[in-house]
Amino acid sequence: MRTLAAHYFISLDGVVDAPQNWQFPYANPEVQAVVAAATEGVDALLMGRRTYEEWASFWPHQSGIALADFINGTQKYIASTTVAHLDWERSTLLRGDVVEAVADLKEQAGQRIAINGSATLARTLLRAGLVDELHLLVHPVVVGAGKHLFQDGDGPVGLELAEHKTFSNGVTYHVYRPAALTTGRA
Repeated sequence: MRTLAAHYFISLDGVVDAPQNWQFPYANPEVQAVVAAATEGVDALLMGRRTYEEWASFWPHQSGIALADFINGTQKYIASTTVAHLDWERSTLLRGDVVEAVADLKEQAGQRIAINGSATLARTLLRAGLVDELHLLVHPVVVGAGKHLFQDGDGPVGLELAEHKTFSNGVTYHVYRPAALTTGRA
């Protein structure tokens, strides 16, 4: 079975939206190494419509950059009920129920699947038990506004800390895996 990992730049106040506006001052070699490692063993990217539209308008026009070459050359699966057709090379539209479609995708032969962006999709898949790892690069900045990784009304999801590092620039890196939810109540 393939594993599904969700990767996020996240602010102290939980914002994952538009990291290009706030994360670059923290992009030191330690953070860049985590970003590069996130592509290892990945042969599929999973994204929602908004991320697809943003990335498809930017990444195909980049070349000679390792990350651009990886993104453009990797199979992309798009979860959307409103997109009619996809123009970006190596893109496939997931049809029907997204939870079922991703569960089926995980059963197919292949390597790792990664989600970058698409917080709404990641929340849905996390609640469905389909996210195997949650990678967070927590930046020491309060953004104040934007899409949060976790929203009010999301039910509890149990996670366990599998890895943690603190970098010289104050960014912390956390890897979480699913775990039984414990409430701490007697």
